[in-house]
Amino acid sequence: MRSSRRTFIKNSALTFAGTALLKHNLFANPRAGELTGIQLYSVRDDMKLNPLGTLQQLSKMGYKYVEHANYVDRKFYGWTAKEFRKVLDDLGLKMPSGHTVMRFNHWDNATKDFTDAWKYTVEDAAVCGQHFVISPSIEETSRKNYDDLKKMLELFNKSGELCNKSGMKFGYHNHHFEFLESMNGRTLFDIILSDTDPKLVMQQLDIGNMINGGAKALDIMKKYPGRFESMHVKDEIKSTQPGQEEFISTILGVGIIPVKEIIDLGRKWGTKDFIIEQESYQGKAPIDCAKEDLIAMKKWGY
Repeated sequence: MRSSRRTFIKNSALTFAGTALLKHNLFANPRAGELTGIQLYSVRDDMKLNPLGTLQQLSKMGYKYVEHANYVDRKFYGWTAKEFRKVLDDLGLKMPSGHTVMRFNHWDNATKDFTDAWKYTVEDAAVCGQHFVISPSIEETSRKNYDDLKKMLELFNKSGELCNKSGMKFGYHNHHFEFLESMNGRTLFDIILSDTDPKLVMQQLDIGNMINGGAKALDIMKKYPGRFESMHVKDEIKSTQPGQEEFISTILGVGIIPVKEIIDLGRKWGTKDFIIEQESYQGKAPIDCAKEDLIAMKKWGY
């Protein structure tokens, strides 16, 4: 009996240890300095109808970081910068980055300086505690010809200098056109990365958008190792609806993007911010998709 009990206890201990290890591996914490957040565009309709309630739900499900996609007339989702910072603080949320498109009209050629509108964008971002002020696109009028594109990229670097004064960096976030459109034998994406100073302009790689431009994240990352301080973590499936792009986003781990391989390589090469974004939902509620996406990231150790 003693031998059997001793064996039982030993086996039970091993089983418990194995279960604990498995649980740890499935839900490992992010590494020091890393963060996993959500781009609020993922729940854009909910944020329009009930921004506070939506943020409360995200916080309750375990999100600690958000990225805005709504800054209008110096307000984030209807709140001033100070008000929004308090809302986030009260919910235990932080906002390391946000999206506001930089345009040519943000620069005043007469004064050779940024307009007040762009200065306020940077100022309010700092109030909210952002690390990055990210332009999520380049307007079409700024990429009609090579000279215009070069001028815009000069403004990117200048915006980086402005952001640095407040302890932040300017950033750029790709869509798909950067890989479809070319000038002087180079894709727009290649031009953007060659003509922006990494010390001033960070790159946020959207690993899903590019698929509609015929590009693959792993190829781009290997071409520009270490250039991506932030990622939009996204999965894609083939669209079945007319009028949509060929590929649309879906819940992480369900689609055709090798998401874990991509983010693991990003982690290896210095990516720190992993921002979940899902823009289409295949009949599910966006807030429910946000929960499933976070569960997937936690299982992968993020």
